[in-house]
Amino acid sequence: MTKIMKIVLTTLSSLLLLLVVINIFIGLGNQSIQAEVGERQQVIAQTMQLETLHRQLINVLANLALKTNDEPLKKVLLSAGINLGGAPEGAPAKK
Repeated sequence: MTKIMKIVLTTLSSLLLLLVVINIFIGLGNQSIQAEVGERQQVIAQTMQLETLHRQLINVLANLALKTNDEPLKKVLLSAGINLGGAPEGAPAKK
């Protein structure tokens, strides 16, 4: 082996070692990002399940308020932005 060949091989080996170290750091960073994405996906899935439950609960409360003509419950629902389908108080109903 010549001296130039040893220098070239040493340089290539050093470059390869540097690339391996960079790959390890990128892999570790990727794992932490994947863990964060997994947590976010779990939160989204739970939120979707709770959204269904929320809608059902609002429907039951709205039906109860309309059946029993419960004014305090109607006011609570109205303050939460739930329209019970009737005309707002003080406004004439459309014909």
